[in-house]
Amino acid sequence: MAELAGPKRILVTGGTGLVGRAIEKVVADGGGRPGEAWIFVSSKDANLTNAAETKALFEKHKPTHVIHLAAMVGGLFKNLKYNLDFWRKNVHINDNVLHSAYESGVQKVVSCLSTCIFPDKTTYPIDETMIHNGPPHNSNFGYSYAKRMIDVQNRGYFEQHGCRFTAVIPTNVFGPHDNYNIEDGHVLPGLIHKAFLAKQNGTALTVWGTGKPRRQFIYSLDLARLFLWVLREYDEVEPIILSVGEEDEVSIREAAECIVEAMEFKGKLLFDTTKSDGQFKKTASNSKLKKYLPDFEFTPFSRAVKETCDWFCTNYGTARK
Repeated sequence: MAELAGPKRILVTGGTGLVGRAIEKVVADGGGRPGEAWIFVSSKDANLTNAAETKALFEKHKPTHVIHLAAMVGGLFKNLKYNLDFWRKNVHINDNVLHSAYESGVQKVVSCLSTCIFPDKTTYPIDETMIHNGPPHNSNFGYSYAKRMIDVQNRGYFEQHGCRFTAVIPTNVFGPHDNYNIEDGHVLPGLIHKAFLAKQNGTALTVWGTGKPRRQFIYSLDLARLFLWVLREYDEVEPIILSVGEEDEVSIREAAECIVEAMEFKGKLLFDTTKSDGQFKKTASNSKLKKYLPDFEFTPFSRAVKETCDWFCTNYGTARK
């Protein structure tokens, strides 16, 4: 499975989303290498649920490598409402991308999974061997099963055709260019938007749920640097968890307090306990990553939150929300 020499054409699906923008920035800031051409595409370039459009995209750009980020995504409450849609759309997207990559002779595909794919009933910390050990949490079973199937397909393409398709499993990603929609976004960007509005309107900041659930958060720019390493150096078909350590897990309350400090919000912080908490925790082990990259330094959580809040305030008019 040695890397083939020569120039690389790297196609990034979902290239204008949170992680795609982070990879674009890291590449632009010196992370790219000579001989690498980076192509960032979005849903405007092709509807990846459509096999013909996906195939045409690959024929147009002729990638040698693919980072597959495109997905239908959303926070807890959007998942609760649309589990079937999450399953169908993501299964179509993933099958079309992986099959087009195979048919067009792509050397390597790195797809993006999520820690929500792991079994709901499990032991902690979770690791890469436990993905298929039981059903995921009921709140987002559609998305979770669709993402799990990427791992199944990667193994199938490797065993049947020798394809170097793999996947990464980040914990909760946040950073600039996130979706800050309060109803449908993930917890951190939703809270950042709420804090912005509460500060502007002189009202309390209300967090949905008890604030007790715990999460590992990874800054999108750190994840982007790790994606480049996986694309160039990681040779396993088995997925790899990309995450801060277990010791860096924070509660939703602690995350909200960090946002309050970063936004210099002086009002009350309240918790609406009538709202669902979702999964209490999904602590992931990054021991496999540490074996490969023992010296990788993650951006401290408080600094990453501050940078993200500053970006959102500066770009409020154009940010996704």
